Amino acid sequence: MNMSQQRAAVRPRARGTERSVARRAELLAIGRKLFADTSYDALSMDDIARQAHVAKGLIYYYFQSKRGYYLAIIQDSVADLVTFAASGLELPAVDRVQRTVDSYLRFAEHHQAAYRTIVSGGVGFDTEVHAIRDGVREAIIDTIAEGAYGRSDIAPLARMGLLSWVCSVEGATLDWIDRPELSRDTMRDLLVKMLGGSLRAVAELDPSYPAPLPACRNA
Repeated sequence: MNMSQQRAAVRPRARGTERSVARRAELLAIGRKLFADTSYDALSMDDIARQAHVAKGLIYYYFQSKRGYYLAIIQDSVADLVTFAASGLELPAVDRVQRTVDSYLRFAEHHQAAYRTIVSGGVGFDTEVHAIRDGVREAIIDTIAEGAYGRSDIAPLARMGLLSWVCSVEGATLDWIDRPELSRDTMRDLLVKMLGGSLRAVAELDPSYPAPLPACRNA
């Protein structure tokens, strides 16, 4: 799946008139603020409508249900992260990695309830939430692979090395937003150093995927 497909997977194209698309986007922006630090179960549709200053029926009209509204909010929020990760191609690889990790941490910090939902997979086995999470993972892996190896179509061992790092980032970030004892800058630098270790491990097992010079200098 390329980056364009990943963006489409996490942010489906809105349909309707220009006015209805704008209204839907407005409701998503309102929802992002409401659910930023509040869990799905903590807000009823009546609460949402009252705090958003809209009729409850309007939310049902655009999103069919509370769950549909929440999933749309998550998709919209995550799509911004995926788009940002895919940009910055003009930057040196190290700067782009730091920028991507920093934006990831900012997303988790400012959308804590949504981040927990994405990483935990929702309630039970929620295939839609899992698809969103997998899209973010693939976007991050592609970004790192392109910076480290100059391409995103990498061998299974290299991909597994990067996936293992991404999964460790998810767990560490969950703990960090619960216990923010480290600054975001320190957290970012730690995760980037950990990535250097993963790239060196891949190179040791498969010399056809040498670690970039910055990762070697961090040894």
